[in-house]
Amino acid sequence: MTGKYFEELDVGMEFSHLPGRTVTETDNLLFSTLTMNPQPLHVDAEFAAATEHGQILVNSIFTLGVVIGLSVGDTTLGTTLGNLGFEKTSFPNPVFLGDTIYSKTVVIDKRESRTKPDRGIVTFEHRGTNQRGELVCSCTRGAMMMRSPSS
Repeated sequence: MTGKYFEELDVGMEFSHLPGRTVTETDNLLFSTLTMNPQPLHVDAEFAAATEHGQILVNSIFTLGVVIGLSVGDTTLGTTLGNLGFEKTSFPNPVFLGDTIYSKTVVIDKRESRTKPDRGIVTFEHRGTNQRGELVCSCTRGAMMMRSPSS
């Protein structure tokens, strides 16, 4: 597995995740309908064309999922026991069909579990940008991380 164990993650570590992910109309339509979100900004091109953006907006929860998903290979693949929560999530700029999302992660805090010696809690800050370098998503996430089997 490529994920990092608790001991391998230090406060201040930064990861730039590659490759990016270009969002397609199918991605957005499927995600919106699978999650029961009929918002016309996401699924109705004629409606969206009449808004201030003039086009379909990508579902922000899909954007969040891509930003976090891009981080998995470098940070938590096979080494996390689960997410503990998401805080301070923001979407300062819209994502449009055809945009490419890139993700960066910084470890902003970590501590040993108070009750389970085989794990620790790591706080990540994820930042997603588009192909123009505009911030489209930021999020603080707590993750329960495995300790290394060798420790």
